[in-house]
Amino acid sequence: MTDPGDSPAPEVPPIEQPYHYRRQELVEPDWRRLPGWRDVTAAQWHDAQWQRAHCVRNARQLRAVTGGGLDEKFYDDLAQDQEHMATMAMLVTPQMLNTMAPETAADSQGYGDAFQADPIRRYMIPVRSDRDPRWPSHPLSSRDSLHEAEMWVVEGLTSRYPTKVLAELVSTCPQYCGHCTRMDLVGGSTAQVDKQRLRLRPADRQEAILGHLRRTPGVRDVVVSGGDVANVPWPRLESFLMRLLEIDSVRDIRLASKALVGLPQHWLQPKVVAGLQRVAGVAAERGVHLAVHTHANHARSVTPSAAEATRALLGAGVRDVRNQGVLMRGVNDSAAALLDLCFALQDEAGILPYYFYMCDMVPGAEHWRTSLTEAQELQHAIMGYLPGYATPRIVCDVPYVGKRWVHQAVEYDRERGISYWTKNYRTRVESDDPEALTRRYPFYDPLSTLPEKGWRWWEKQAAAQERRECA
Repeated sequence: MTDPGDSPAPEVPPIEQPYHYRRQELVEPDWRRLPGWRDVTAAQWHDAQWQRAHCVRNARQLRAVTGGGLDEKFYDDLAQDQEHMATMAMLVTPQMLNTMAPETAADSQGYGDAFQADPIRRYMIPVRSDRDPRWPSHPLSSRDSLHEAEMWVVEGLTSRYPTKVLAELVSTCPQYCGHCTRMDLVGGSTAQVDKQRLRLRPADRQEAILGHLRRTPGVRDVVVSGGDVANVPWPRLESFLMRLLEIDSVRDIRLASKALVGLPQHWLQPKVVAGLQRVAGVAAERGVHLAVHTHANHARSVTPSAAEATRALLGAGVRDVRNQGVLMRGVNDSAAALLDLCFALQDEAGILPYYFYMCDMVPGAEHWRTSLTEAQELQHAIMGYLPGYATPRIVCDVPYVGKRWVHQAVEYDRERGISYWTKNYRTRVESDDPEALTRRYPFYDPLSTLPEKGWRWWEKQAAAQERRECA
């Protein structure tokens, strides 16, 4: 008689799933595949000052790095965009540029096509042919689409929520993203956009911000941003943070820096790590939660260097490192792309996937933006794969309302692409508005996602507006 224990357990057949998880180690592409960097040493590459000094700011510098890898058609396309469409100046760190078309040598066949199609290139170096040919901008797009400057309580301090504020310490970044929500303020002017300027001296602006927070004990959460805090000289940033920690009502401090993925070399500098240790030590003593928020939109931008910088931050005593990405067509608008990114962040880099924002309604962004329907479908598609605490929320940042989960719309006209949202608090600009808490606030889908009847309705609205402006 055969003992059942001697028989091998039957093999359980795999279940076919919409997404198949397989652990993928992070990769740092070899920068020496690019002709302009063939002689760059590892010591140079990992030096923050070398990275800053060798950023690509124009087509001439891009040619120098890529050699003959990109043809004249691409450069003409780039020039057309910079002359007629770009809202952000061109500024790309070597670290970020190196993640574009990472598996193709610049002097090999196919590099130009791979570079053109690259998802990171699509939002870091936009070209004219990327833009929506019919509606490059939504008719209701605006330069400060979230009305942040309108809600300044002092210069650079935006108060949109009852207990949270945004402190803009600087109006520059180590690199510029084409879809920047603060395109009205951040970076140098372009042919299309004459930028606003912070007028106070940095020390005076910081003092005004701290003074307001001392007088406003109802604020407990301060996002320290810009621009990017990596562009604030460390001694000045540390001084500000230490004085911020002296305010008893402040319980959360979040440092916003895309440089964690775009210039991780900055956060690995010994002087910065040592300074963070001092700040984190004081924060821990006072029971304040100190976190860093970064901005990765594609799995390939999460490199071993970004993971190393994250470990340095956490080792210095930062409580959490979180990612706030932007949902963008052609970059991460599929469940697979989002989950690949989230697993790279969570499993390999130690960065918590936190939010994905629907792309804001700034000019020139229609080709990046997704509809609310698409965002809702993506939120549904990524559920159940990640741990609950690491499953990012996809949110719509509704003007005059704030962040709302994409399923919180109270009404949705899909034909015209208009969703309606409500709120449960007043901003400072609505302090005397009796209808602020009962009004429905609109947000708009990109017109390319609408049925013909919908975009024709918008054509009529735009024509009527143009007639009114010409009258």
